[in-house]
Order: sequence, then structure tokens, then C-alpha cells
Amino acid sequence: MMPETPKDLTITPRDRRFGRGKPMDRWWLAGDPVATAFYNALSVTFPKGEGFFIDSVRKFRDGAPPVLAAEIAAFTRQEVMHTREHVAFNRRVTDAGYDVSTLEEAVDQRLAFIRSKPPIGSLASTMALEHFTAILAHELLADPRHLAGADPQGAAMWRWHAVEEIEHKGVAYDTWLHATKDWPRFKRWRVKAKVMLLVTRNFMVDRTKGVLELLRQDGLSGPRLWWRTFWFAFVKPGMMRKILAAWLAFFLPGFHPWKHDDRALIAAAETDEAPVALAA
Repeated sequence: MMPETPKDLTITPRDRRFGRGKPMDRWWLAGDPVATAFYNALSVTFPKGEGFFIDSVRKFRDGAPPVLAAEIAAFTRQEVMHTREHVAFNRRVTDAGYDVSTLEEAVDQRLAFIRSKPPIGSLASTMALEHFTAILAHELLADPRHLAGADPQGAAMWRWHAVEEIEHKGVAYDTWLHATKDWPRFKRWRVKAKVMLLVTRNFMVDRTKGVLELLRQDGLSGPRLWWRTFWFAFVKPGMMRKILAAWLAFFLPGFHPWKHDDRALIAAAETDEAPVALAA
């Protein structure tokens, strides 16, 4: 039997706000410019990226089973609030002295290209990117070293976002299964595998360019800096290395995001996060 989203799953939009009116240090993550640039470059993608995810999934909600339709609605509410909080976080990044316009233009160009294709292509891209964000979220919550020494409000925002990414990690995939239910099984696998490879390539290239651009604004460049950036991403704490097995699982027969039920991370993270989040 194919794995599926747990029947007792609840997708809960958590309306929280972080860091309003509080300045953030330029190197807000433990005083480390590389770590800071990694998360800043990722955050810049979210406001427009989340809107793209919402549009892509909602185009295929007609005829969806009632449970999936309700999950799409909850997914939409969560993503809207993620957009709002990353807009606020990115404002703190620019207030710290960074110009993120080049990074935003790169996001616009990628999304414009995808939107020029049929809607099923946007859904496939969303499905792949949602798996990417879910495995990043899992690793972020599983290893506290990733946000050790971070600005408290910034760290709380990232953990809150990670919780909800895990919670709704099956929605885009289930919508993809619904939209392609009449496709032959091999065609479905071939398309999703090809899209994931393209998404991964673009993610790695664009985020690397974004990180290096932000570091350039710090006056940091050159081979030693490139090696330091590689070390951060792939060695210690090694976020990109640690998600490799979960990334590869996407290509296996019978894959489903909920084949690995990691809701225990949600409960643990929410216990730690609650005292830090600001009231709505």
C-alpha cells in the first residue's frame, strides 16, 4: 500500500509575529557572516515563493477529496502568514544594511519562467520545493546547533516556519497525486524526478549566488571565503549534507512525504518556541 498523509494530522495555522520594532544585528546568527548570509538569502525567496506555492496548489483544488481540499485551505493560511513574517524579517535584514534587490530579481526571473509553462509544471515545481523546505525544516528542528547563538526573535521565526513546513509537507504532493491520477505511474515518476533535479540545480545555484552577494556586501570574498561557505553548508553544521538522504528518498518507488512521520519534532519545537514568539 502506498504511504499516505496520516488521517489524524491537523494542519494548524499559527498566527504569530516576530521581531516587530526590534533591530537585528547585521550578523544576527552567532556573529557569523556566513551563517547569517545563508539564512538571509533563503528568507529573501519566501515572500514571492510562498505566493507561487499557494497559486500553484489552488489551481488544482477543484474535484479534490474533502480532506485534501481542507488541507489546501489550511496550507494557504499558513503560507500567507509565512509570507508576512518573512517580509518583516527581510525588512530587518535591509535595516541592518543589506541590499537584497539583486536576490529578489533572481527570484522574479525563476518564477516568471516557471509560470510561462502549463500549470501542472508549477504544481510539480511546488511539490519538489515543498519537499526541499520540509527536509530543511526537519534538520533545522532536529539539530539545535543550526540556530545556536541566533537573534532570539529571528530564531523563533525560523523554528515556527519549520514547524508548519513539516506539518503541511504532504499537501503539495497529495495535490500532485490528485492532479496526475490518470497518468501512467512511470510518467508521473519521470516528470517528478526531472523536476526535482532541475529545482535542486536552481536552488543550489541561486542560493549560492545570493549568499556570496550578501557576503560581498560585507567586504568578504575570495577562495578562503568560498571554502568557509562550503564548510558551513556541507561539513559543520552541514545542513546540505544532512538532508541528502531525505532528498534521495524522493526518487524511490513508493515515496510519500509522510513515509517518515516527524511530528514529534513539532511538539518539541513548540514547547521551546512559545515563550519567545510575540503575540499577534
